[in-house]
Amino acid sequence: MAEQVKGIVRISGVDVKGETQLFTSLNRIKGVSGALANAVCRVHNFDRNRKIGTLTDEEIKKIEETIKNPSKFGIPSWMFDRRKDLESGEDRHMVGSDLKFMQEQDIKRMIRIKSYKGVRHMFGLPVRGQRTRSSFRKGRTVGVVRKKMMPTKKKE
Repeated sequence: MAEQVKGIVRISGVDVKGETQLFTSLNRIKGVSGALANAVCRVHNFDRNRKIGTLTDEEIKKIEETIKNPSKFGIPSWMFDRRKDLESGEDRHMVGSDLKFMQEQDIKRMIRIKSYKGVRHMFGLPVRGQRTRSSFRKGRTVGVVRKKMMPTKKKE
């Protein structure tokens, strides 16, 4: 009997084609790295190369639960994307729009307290110590500005 393959599978708010492999599909979710995707496959004994459209609804729910709360399934905390959170102090893992929102809040906080990184974000400059002599020049006026020539007086 041939396996039924779903056309589109929704995992953690992301639509994924059913023909793609499980490992590749999990990597497409914002906040899920290759290491975490591999760990999710190992925890539930899924084949990494299995097509995601062949998973049952129960298996998809297991995967979503593992991605939302990886510590519950024995995944080490160094794989999480939000360790030692400033507000709660615990290791957390965020995915999708929650992760994007928290990153924006972190940047706004750095700008508000006027840390070095916040000032660099505020002016649109590189934050991680790169040189700026030849790179990151897009969007600003670049080049020499010449004085306008004054009209000369006519001799009578």
